[in-house]
Amino acid sequence: MLLNILKSKIHRVSVTEANLNYIGSITIDEALIEAAGLSENEKVTIVNINNGERVDTYIIKGERDSGKICLNGAAARKFAVGDLVIIMAYALMTPEEAAVHKPKVIFPDSITNRLIR
Repeated sequence: MLLNILKSKIHRVSVTEANLNYIGSITIDEALIEAAGLSENEKVTIVNINNGERVDTYIIKGERDSGKICLNGAAARKFAVGDLVIIMAYALMTPEEAAVHKPKVIFPDSITNRLIR
């Protein structure tokens, strides 16, 4: 049996753009992707703290240190610029792996979306 366990989380970043006329996905600052241990094209769940919406999509790399968090495509209807979001990725693990796993969680500045160093 495999368990679906939290792998990575970017906690409380602000949406900087919402682009309805894009195919889909979320564009995330490359520095945040790396710090959270995420990968381009990886499936993520995005939770909107302001209105409770949740969507699943995949990651596109944004410009490093830009602070960019852009919801693309249909998801742009559920998120507005300035909304605070949580971005989470999960991994399938055996119960033994899950017992020792520690998720990678980062807490960027929620105004600039840049890493607090």
